[in-house]
Amino acid sequence: MLIAVDRVLCRVLGNFLLYLRPVPYAINGATTWCREMLRSVVVVVAPGDCHLVMEDGSRVLIVVASVSNGDDVGLTGLGVIVMSTVRILCWNVNGIRAVKNRGFLEWLQREFPDILCLQETKAHPEQLDKDLLEPDGYYSYWTYPERKGYGGVAIYTKKEPIEVRYGFDDGKLDLEGRVIVTEYPDFLLMNVYFPNGKMGEDRLKYKLDFYEAFLRFADSLKSKGMKLIICGDFNTAHKEIDLARPKENERVSGFLPVERAWIDKFVSHGYVDTFRHFNKEPNKYTWWDMKTRARERNVGWRIDYLFVTENLLQTVSSAFIMPEVTGSDHCPVGIVLEMPK
Repeated sequence: MLIAVDRVLCRVLGNFLLYLRPVPYAINGATTWCREMLRSVVVVVAPGDCHLVMEDGSRVLIVVASVSNGDDVGLTGLGVIVMSTVRILCWNVNGIRAVKNRGFLEWLQREFPDILCLQETKAHPEQLDKDLLEPDGYYSYWTYPERKGYGGVAIYTKKEPIEVRYGFDDGKLDLEGRVIVTEYPDFLLMNVYFPNGKMGEDRLKYKLDFYEAFLRFADSLKSKGMKLIICGDFNTAHKEIDLARPKENERVSGFLPVERAWIDKFVSHGYVDTFRHFNKEPNKYTWWDMKTRARERNVGWRIDYLFVTENLLQTVSSAFIMPEVTGSDHCPVGIVLEMPK
């Protein structure tokens, strides 16, 4: 049941009243604005008696009297809201050893996301120092091709996953170390580095074959009711709004009609582009050509995405791009999930 409190939508889940964004609330007749909080959600009840019992940054206890949206809706008893906030970042680092030299580990400790998905790590674990393999506060998982200095993906996660899978059970397409799948209690996360098709017809065909095989794999999981997050470098800008110069790139891999049509197909299967769900503005990019110093002029492409299945969308409270973060020709992208524990 959806009701409105001070013109803000909230959802009643059993005996729980849940808000997913800051709203005004009333305590003892005084109206106060809730502060922005990434680690908690303040819960509000008005009009009627609203007693804030406890707030510790992650939970709020309230005594619920009544809520009105034109009709009285009676809710009684103690409402206990315990929210779990999950912040997921995704970044093509274009070489994990190179980005380390540009302050990656210091950035990681400042941002301290719950999960960080990396693409194009260009390293085997034996080539890495312990501080990259075991950064403070994280488990890490890596996959990579036989060829050193090429491709590869990794995940840093604060919580140990229930299960970790490498690849999507396609022998030929799994050879380049492009997929890690981690399972958590509330969702399944896929970290993917999709192929680049610019090197020739053979690589374009490989990219399109990879797209189709991946979609079959994702659909097989979605058909079981799983809640999926799919993040990574897709190596394709979807719409004209997603690159600075669409007309000049219509015949360039990364914006070919056949590549864009696959993303159309992907979306039609029930996968939601979280950034575009919240933000319809142009000039929002995630990759810039370093040779032409395109980042200085913001002549870029949006090719890094976080998609979620429709059954997870209501938990996504924000999606964003972090163009201020340098160190790679890509910048990080991210989402925040708000879930009742």
